[in-house]
Amino acid sequence: MVDLEFFKHNGYVKLGQPFTAEELNRYTELYDRDKSETGYFWRPIAFDGHQSVNCEPLISSPEFDGLIRHPALIGAVETIFEGPSCLAEACLRHMAPHEGDPVEVWHRDRRHMTDRPYRCGYLHMMLYLTDVSEDTHCFSISPEPCDASILDTEEQVEQRGGIPLHGPAGTVILFNLSVVHAATVRRTPHERKSVQVYYGHRDGPVLSQFTTIPTSLWRDHTDPEVRGFYGLLNTRSQKFAEAFG
Repeated sequence: MVDLEFFKHNGYVKLGQPFTAEELNRYTELYDRDKSETGYFWRPIAFDGHQSVNCEPLISSPEFDGLIRHPALIGAVETIFEGPSCLAEACLRHMAPHEGDPVEVWHRDRRHMTDRPYRCGYLHMMLYLTDVSEDTHCFSISPEPCDASILDTEEQVEQRGGIPLHGPAGTVILFNLSVVHAATVRRTPHERKSVQVYYGHRDGPVLSQFTTIPTSLWRDHTDPEVRGFYGLLNTRSQKFAEAFG
């Protein structure tokens, strides 16, 4: 169950460790294999390439569909949304050991959608595949009640602070994409591995052009619920479908 009261008052919620040990091992092995065998899908982003990302996991490792649509995640997402969800983006992310100065860039990814429950147009799911502590890189968030005034980024952090979110491998965090947050880059010998999935309302707008959804999921799947979940296509997916059928 998701703690709606906590989400309402903070804009994020921890789901604990919803995956079994077997599932977590399987997804960690899948992540490692994806990075080692299909590195051509990975690209450097942010902090002079310190962080790298693969936003095409459904192409490079289709088995990630099982994680993206895991009942423990979908149940929590659709409880917050008060309705059906869809895939908006999915990324595998890696943060390498870092010897330089700490970095923390606070930002919002999208404006709040005030016509949606909890002003939440998109939910971002963060799954840690490695242990995350004060000695590693982490995800940080500035708590924001859904009925409070919306402040600019600097004022939000100054008034409401920032919280580094730690947890063992398998920890899952859900947060409103419109809430101020940051990737906290620390001086550390440790890497951080994560899977980050963005969920949207099924009747909402497209979030990004980063993730291609295969026709086997949105068009040809035998289950209409799967087709519905993957059915909000970005232009990228449409172009690939036109090119390859």
